[in-house]
Amino acid sequence: MGPTLVAGLREIWAHKFRSLLTMLGIVLGVSSLVAMSALVTGMERGAKEALIAIGGLARIRIEPAELPAEQRHLADQAVGITLRDVEALEQNIPLVTLTSPEMRIPVTVSANGRTFRPWLCSGVRPAALEMFEHRIAHGRMFNEIDDELARNVCVIGTATRDELWGAPEDIGREIIPVGETLYINGVPFVIIGMFEHYESEQERREREFRQRQQPQPQAQTGPQRDRGWGRRPGGFAFRLKNSTIYLPLNTVWMRFRGLVATTGFGPPRLQATNVVPDRAEPVLSSLEVKLASIEDLPETLQQMRNVLMVTHRGIEDFQFRTQEEWAEQIETFVRNARISGGLIAGISLLVGGIGIMNIMLASISERVREIGIRKSVGASDGDIFVQILAESVVISVLGGFLGMGAALGLVRLVSQLSPTGNEPIVTPLALGVAFGFSVVVGILAGLYPAVKAARLNPIEALRYE
Repeated sequence: MGPTLVAGLREIWAHKFRSLLTMLGIVLGVSSLVAMSALVTGMERGAKEALIAIGGLARIRIEPAELPAEQRHLADQAVGITLRDVEALEQNIPLVTLTSPEMRIPVTVSANGRTFRPWLCSGVRPAALEMFEHRIAHGRMFNEIDDELARNVCVIGTATRDELWGAPEDIGREIIPVGETLYINGVPFVIIGMFEHYESEQERREREFRQRQQPQPQAQTGPQRDRGWGRRPGGFAFRLKNSTIYLPLNTVWMRFRGLVATTGFGPPRLQATNVVPDRAEPVLSSLEVKLASIEDLPETLQQMRNVLMVTHRGIEDFQFRTQEEWAEQIETFVRNARISGGLIAGISLLVGGIGIMNIMLASISERVREIGIRKSVGASDGDIFVQILAESVVISVLGGFLGMGAALGLVRLVSQLSPTGNEPIVTPLALGVAFGFSVVVGILAGLYPAVKAARLNPIEALRYE
């Protein structure tokens, strides 16, 4: 067996260029399979990071919604999402562990001679800190007394600080604007706290790498970093959290009730109106609810709907948004991407296998007399079979190794050029599967040529010209 394998390897080495071209199909197939898996894994991890950053799966958003067709004649009686709903859910559904009402307003903020339009400015209660996984880096969160007295205080994200006072990367030092005055639509608010800077794992590694390369930050003439809004910010969830401004809920209702957005989610347009609705009961943009366990989601949703139908007097002017829907979309996307990418890579490997089979058949045609001589001096059919199969497998194995090396280089290149913060991740499983497929392709591609060579009649082979 040993001499047979050596003979097969010697044949490959004797035709290095032809063998290299034969490997090319395997190299492309393996590299495409590994690179595709790395890209999908990176996107999956980034999406799951964002999902965790905004509260995880056990969170439900209740939003205003258009009335069903059969209830549209009751539009003037629709009450929207109110604080009565908050109290009803807290009192009647034990599976609800936390509620966070929200009044979202479109604003322009100014300070230090600069102006900024934050993505999210909301009136909330202190529970929003826990609901949205926020952490205070400096100062404090406003409390129930601040909310009850409708004080003009706010807590900001780092994007607001960066836009109005400058980012540490730009000015060479960190400014903590706690105690400064921030003008929101011209109304002065005192900043009493600032959230920590939120970033994806990839952005954190890049920042630490830059710090190691340049330990002492230097002032720059222009913005040279993301500010939470650049090409590689770590995802929408992190941008949103960095650009958040929180005000006490009662303060927003007292100061800006004419601007409270009651439809959809996103940055509403600034309304040019000073009309204050004549409503004694505050209306909410949305209501966030956190459950004790995600396993109780279907039961809790039904209970919540029953309670809200009572408080809304049978008018279904609300809808539920669950993080589970987002998680299912992530899983569906990842599954479809892996299937489609796997099919493409599989076709590449199949083409590579056909190339190996073609070259091996051509090699046998060139070596008919050699095979006849070997058989005439005592080589068995098994020896010939192993020799030809060994050549095919060695070509595919070497192609697999080269393909994995090419995949690592390709992934490295993509991570440098990719416009997203989801760095491709090469996993040992992807490398093992790709290499395993390359070996299987080599074996299957070499079977027919090996059998054909082993069945050659030595007398006819010696007559072959």
